[in-house]
Amino acid sequence: MSENENNKKGINRRQFIKFSAASMAVVAAGSVVGCGDDSDSSNETPASPETPETYVPKSTVPSASAWKFGIISDTQWTKDDDGENPASCAVDIINALNTKFVEHGVKFVIHVGDLTDDGRNTFTANNTKTNLTYTYSVADAMGVRARYVQQLYNNGIGFFPMRGNHDDSQSAALEFNNYFPQTTTGVHNVTSVQTAAYAAQNPDEAYLPTITRTNTSSFDMGSSFSSPSTALDGLSYAFDYDNARFVILDIFTSTDGTSYPVSSQQSWINSVLSSRQTGTHAFVLSHKGLMTQDHTDVIFGASPANTTSTDAAVQDAFITSLANNKVKYYINGHDHMHDRSHVYTTDGATAKVTQLVTASDSSKFYTPASPSNDVTYGGGIRQKIVSQELYGIGYYIVTVDGEHVSFDYYSAPSYSSDSISTTPTLTFKKKETFGYSLNGTDFLIAYGSDYTDVDITSTGGTRAVILDGKNANVAKDISGRSFSVEVNAGFYAQDDTTSSDILSLKGMDYTMGSTETDVFTLSMSYSETGITDADIEDQAFGLAKLNANGVWENAVNANTDGTPEFVNGAWTDGYTLGTWGVDTTSKTVWAVINSNGYFAAVKGI
Repeated sequence: MSENENNKKGINRRQFIKFSAASMAVVAAGSVVGCGDDSDSSNETPASPETPETYVPKSTVPSASAWKFGIISDTQWTKDDDGENPASCAVDIINALNTKFVEHGVKFVIHVGDLTDDGRNTFTANNTKTNLTYTYSVADAMGVRARYVQQLYNNGIGFFPMRGNHDDSQSAALEFNNYFPQTTTGVHNVTSVQTAAYAAQNPDEAYLPTITRTNTSSFDMGSSFSSPSTALDGLSYAFDYDNARFVILDIFTSTDGTSYPVSSQQSWINSVLSSRQTGTHAFVLSHKGLMTQDHTDVIFGASPANTTSTDAAVQDAFITSLANNKVKYYINGHDHMHDRSHVYTTDGATAKVTQLVTASDSSKFYTPASPSNDVTYGGGIRQKIVSQELYGIGYYIVTVDGEHVSFDYYSAPSYSSDSISTTPTLTFKKKETFGYSLNGTDFLIAYGSDYTDVDITSTGGTRAVILDGKNANVAKDISGRSFSVEVNAGFYAQDDTTSSDILSLKGMDYTMGSTETDVFTLSMSYSETGITDADIEDQAFGLAKLNANGVWENAVNANTDGTPEFVNGAWTDGYTLGTWGVDTTSKTVWAVINSNGYFAAVKGI
């Protein structure tokens, strides 16, 4: 028998008892949150250290100071009004999402444009429930949208909207500023504004849930508001909340009847991004994207093609500004699908940003082009696709926790690849989690490539390395492109429960609705302080993963399939899923796993 085989052991009785106790504690505490669940996790109280057979250390990660905001997009209703979606506004979907935002406890919601479908000018709509036709003004359309923000206001949740191409007119700009003064002042739920919103023409009032103004007090949210010019005041705007700066860009017809392209705002963009406090986050959002999958029109103009040196310079200046100012995500709507990709400067190399195209919250859905817009307009070198879900109605919960940001994407099926005439039953499921850490690194792993590029060391000296594993995602998009995996790795500082800094590892679970990743081996260095030979021999120390209840457990216990087997020694190529061990020579803990999350070296697992 080889030394490695001799060191490899099955799970012992003490470890079985701890696994069983941890599992029973989870059951007792309630449902475990993961993909497929749209609620937040609960907490459990671990057993006392005086009962070591059942004691499981409890971490404080994520921190108590973490806060959340939500994202909603494209609330257009394009079909005849079915009695629940007045003024070309998808009120039924809006109400459902507002309920979710309240449940998740967000501080505010950002709407990334297209507040209504026909709200640019006076328009006529048919109501199929009453068999009557109604003519709406721009004020009616904006008023209806503002009215159905009230559920958020009632719960002290702010609302920061922007316009889209379906809100593109001088009249719409004026009414936008009338109904959403918070984009310049930060003051939400203004009584005179909401009174006007409730007075807007709404023939569906009797068929929709009654949302009473239970909170009639205005409230402040956000600070340091600015805009690039008087004409764009409150249309393009920036504000701060806690440790993040938000930059919202409007390229549509402004209050003076003129539109201002992104190039005319670039100096202001540079200034607001570069002037923020060191160590804070920045999110840049607009309605149109950098390079999207269905629409060819983008924030730069009719297409992302760099047909002239001027076009290239505008795109390169914008993307480079975001990259240089550590903006990790550019967020937009317009394309009516969930899509995440890396978009590069026109040379395909100098700078990049992760583009998040947000899912539709409207009655219509789009299908990506084939060949891809990158091939058609970017020479096939400007975009690397990471994730995509089509034909869903979705929303996003973004958690900001110090240097760390996590996006949770939830969606419900629309049951259509084109458009819907009435809102289906919306059962939202968590589909994926992704994000970044300011103290970490993102690794883009192409299909068929090894995860072994992931190698990161914390400021505290903890090294985390993926020793083996490949991107085995065989799925391709409609145009035939393979998906890369964006691995997000960063660190929280060591706490009283761990013998290492805490690794935040996200982005490897590429199948929508599943927490399972490719099989890979994760290794982390540890501090010897307090760790004895008996701890290792008794399998009481190793690589741990934080479960949904904030409790550390053996990392292999979170695996899908596999059999836990302990090795007192180094990892060797060929170890199967579930094998884990401690290498005292290199002072590392390691495990063969297939899930993401928070990991650390922990005693008492």
